[in-house]
Amino acid sequence: MVWTVGSRVRRWAAGWLACLVMLPLAAQATTVRLNTVLGPVDIELYDDAAPLTVVNFLGYVRSGAYDNTFLHRSVRGFVLQGGGFTWDEARNSYREVPAGPPVVNEYSPTRSNLRGTVAMAKLGNDPNSATTEWFVNLGDNAANLDNQNGGFTVFGKVTEAGMVVVDAIAGKQVVNAGGAFNTLPVLSLPPAGQTLTRGNLVMLDSATVLAPAGGASDSDRIFNYIQATYPQYAQPANAASSTGLGYYYRYYAATNAYIGTADGQVYYLVPAISPEVQRLGSVAEWLAVAAAAGY
Repeated sequence: MVWTVGSRVRRWAAGWLACLVMLPLAAQATTVRLNTVLGPVDIELYDDAAPLTVVNFLGYVRSGAYDNTFLHRSVRGFVLQGGGFTWDEARNSYREVPAGPPVVNEYSPTRSNLRGTVAMAKLGNDPNSATTEWFVNLGDNAANLDNQNGGFTVFGKVTEAGMVVVDAIAGKQVVNAGGAFNTLPVLSLPPAGQTLTRGNLVMLDSATVLAPAGGASDSDRIFNYIQATYPQYAQPANAASSTGLGYYYRYYAATNAYIGTADGQVYYLVPAISPEVQRLGSVAEWLAVAAAAGY
């Protein structure tokens, strides 16, 4: 994997790092990142417009309830749905995400079910039955979903970059696996006579809360961009920013790497590869790239 900024090219590799004392995680933010097997999907939440629904959703995110779940419903041009089922490795099967109390419906005609918006799924004929499941509108569903079952509560919107990933998932093959999985998106099919496994499914490995883009420092905007663009090399995505030895940095425990800034430059460190801190380029260069991508 190669990162290029201007004429500077650096190669990234995983290695074992010594542990550092980290600062506490940032306070509640308004953006949630869904780290899917096909890339990150960022959702900007409508905290003020749908407060009960946002609190409900963030509760599942922060508890880890959406980690290791899979997208179980894909209807082309309509919706892509998740939040209902997790994969149980021990059983090599699925199980339902444990649901808390249902949330009061907060539908408003000012928040229609338009393409890219995210809304809560619920039981038929029960407007106040939403718990864990949510969906992304793949098309303009206002005429339908705004006018049934009390209206479906839109509580956020996927970013433009996130919709590229959503559309890629929506373009995958769909199979009828029965029950709630009659429109199940899959990456591949198992050999004839064998059942679906985790590797066949469109997994959502984790869901994390990010700092609001508008309130993030230049360094954090760069870190967030790198996380989104190269998630396989900068995990977990909820790593906290810290300061030490003259650097403002993040340590990624899952991929054993540091990214930091100091004196207007961006650096990374992988001690197993080299004990020396490596320069990636200037903050100005990386910030321009991050800003162009919406960070």
